[in-house]
Amino acid sequence: MRKNFGAKPWTYPQPVFIVATYDEQGVPDAMNAAWGGIDYDDRINLCLSAGHKTVGNLLATKAFTVSMATADRLAACDYVGIVSGNDVPDKFAKTGFHAVKSEFVKAPLIEELPMALECELVSYDPATCHLVGRIVNVSADESILDEKGKIDPGKLRPVSFDPVHNGYLLVGERVGNAFKDGVALKD
Repeated sequence: MRKNFGAKPWTYPQPVFIVATYDEQGVPDAMNAAWGGIDYDDRINLCLSAGHKTVGNLLATKAFTVSMATADRLAACDYVGIVSGNDVPDKFAKTGFHAVKSEFVKAPLIEELPMALECELVSYDPATCHLVGRIVNVSADESILDEKGKIDPGKLRPVSFDPVHNGYLLVGERVGNAFKDGVALKD
């Protein structure tokens, strides 16, 4: 028997993205965004309301980065989601985050978050809060790479958002390989 909940934005895992921008004076800002995903090979979609300082910044600069929130920096990642840059102008600094200028877009990489998408703004609709960005580059700190030079989720330790219980989950263990070995169906 199933229980019906109606139309809800509930999916698992739901990545926790940290969107970072510079304002017009070059001051970094960041926000937590749990509503988004990949669309096409080089597009990311996010639901960001127009009132966020970060949204104002990216509309002005046409650039932003999207880092994966990690278990190691969970308190700082949560903080940038509950405190507004409109009210606390130095919230980026209060987290202990350090901005590193992206080589590819006019937006900061967050040194303490080891994986990021570096993006250019494609479109934003303030009526629906739908933002589309083109992924220009993916960067990862060597500390989260495996012996083959690929990103190791076990070293990255990304978190996902639990929309039902309003909390965070550590992205877990590998249970199979897609497109290589596949997962066999049991008879």
